[in-house]
Amino acid sequence: MTNLILDEEEQKLLAAFEADEFESILTEGRKGDLAKAAEAAFKKDKRINIRISARDLAALQRRALQEGLPYQTLVASVLHKYASGSLRDVMAENIRS
Repeated sequence: MTNLILDEEEQKLLAAFEADEFESILTEGRKGDLAKAAEAAFKKDKRINIRISARDLAALQRRALQEGLPYQTLVASVLHKYASGSLRDVMAENIRS
């Protein structure tokens, strides 16, 4: 594990986890539901082509390298997060305010 600085609460949680004090409440039915949802979320059945600047592509490739994943996976993840509403355009929100 890396040398993380944990606050007191985090240290207690880590100690409890390492002492195997947690018990899963995940049922087989819920596990199946989650597996189906994950499969549907990661099913890539459509292809798109977009034009972006060389500068933006290079920035995306650098960021993907830092994250340790292919840049196309990073782009798909960002698009998914934006489409699902979990990624917001803060600049646009500030302009509207």
